[in-house]
Amino acid sequence: MLKGTVRLFSITIAAVVVVSSVTWLVTRPHPPFAAGDPRLTPGDVERGRLVFAAGGCASCHASPGQSDRLKLGGDLALASPYGTFRTPNISPDRQAGIGSWSVVDLANALIAGVSPEGQHYYPVFPYASYTGMTLDDVKDLYAFLHTLEPVADRPQPHDINLLFRIRRFVGLWKFLFFYEGQSEGMLNVNPEHHRGAYLVEVLGHCAECHASRNVFGAIKPKTRLAGGVSSEGVGFNPNITPAGIGSWSENDIVEMLKSGKTRDHGYVGWSMADVVKNTAELPEEDRIAIARYLKSLPPRPTPHP
Repeated sequence: MLKGTVRLFSITIAAVVVVSSVTWLVTRPHPPFAAGDPRLTPGDVERGRLVFAAGGCASCHASPGQSDRLKLGGDLALASPYGTFRTPNISPDRQAGIGSWSVVDLANALIAGVSPEGQHYYPVFPYASYTGMTLDDVKDLYAFLHTLEPVADRPQPHDINLLFRIRRFVGLWKFLFFYEGQSEGMLNVNPEHHRGAYLVEVLGHCAECHASRNVFGAIKPKTRLAGGVSSEGVGFNPNITPAGIGSWSENDIVEMLKSGKTRDHGYVGWSMADVVKNTAELPEEDRIAIARYLKSLPPRPTPHP
């Protein structure tokens, strides 16, 4: 009896050790790019300006309470079921911002959600979409960001539930829901369609708002772009597949992305009004590509709020 008990205890301990070791390995950060990677050198500033606009960087990282969208001191409060997150300073200030970052650091953040210190970023930073970025766009964005005015402001810390302060848990979330380097774009042989898919699914990260999420905060695939409750829980972001905007023409969508005007002669509001400030800076052919991609999607039913 005693030998059996000792044996069972030993097996239990061994199983715990094995599971713990595997979990530790699975959840550790995996930055895909190493210092000095020859593929990652600063790119083109003007192309980076368009990447900045398409990525909506100012919408989250511009310092609240002032009108300059290029003062990127962060500190925007992002409400969520897990607490309130604060956006970081991404100005080129060397202490408060990302002025000391290399192109490799930015690539690891955008494509893998890993900080220069080797920690997981919370997926409130939409790297689950940005992970599909081309390295050229990462390099160009880096070049543009480093032309901006440094902002010395330090954002407040996140105010989130105690359990979610353990960043290692984000590694488990990534294991379950994050697909590094992949895009959800539905592609065909048309280059314009590819561009639209890239702008909608990767840089524009539209599904981060226009979808529903599971209990772990991951997008439910069947609701992708079909709408969902806002992260603040105070509204419902609309269905932007043909099931929701099927009556909109391509020109209607293009006009909305340029001016905010909707097909019923109203104007978009809430956070979409800020998105339009970004898409209005894109060339017309990019807005057309976005419209044609959205019109080409399979209709998806709007999930229940």
